[in-house]
Amino acid sequence: MAAAKDLEVQKKRPVQSSEESTAPVNMFLPTTDIFETEDTLSVLVEMPGVEKGNVDISVKERVLTIDGRIDLQKYAGMTPLYTEYNIGNFHRRFSLSNKVDASNIRAEMRDGLLTLTIPKSEEAKAQRIEIS
Repeated sequence: MAAAKDLEVQKKRPVQSSEESTAPVNMFLPTTDIFETEDTLSVLVEMPGVEKGNVDISVKERVLTIDGRIDLQKYAGMTPLYTEYNIGNFHRRFSLSNKVDASNIRAEMRDGLLTLTIPKSEEAKAQRIEIS
């Protein structure tokens, strides 16, 4: 049995981009986990403070792009007494293989956690061969 590992707080990683933004807001890579089942890939993306209506998900040329925007009006007039991380928008991109059906991705957002369910294409699914 593997030794127990203590949970470690992950630091927010800023997006490294050659593009410049016209909006004066921090841009971070959201923490992401990807799980595989026989039929799907599940992508869990943490975007704390992002509302469902402020998430854009697109696929173009087999690149999945996820953008989440913070409503900065919520923080207007506040003076932080103590902060452990900066607020900001989120941006993440993934290259999709031809083994998934990008046209049937399902998305759900709850409590700052975006869950994408990406079905595998038929040829990528495991097939059971009967012995005659």
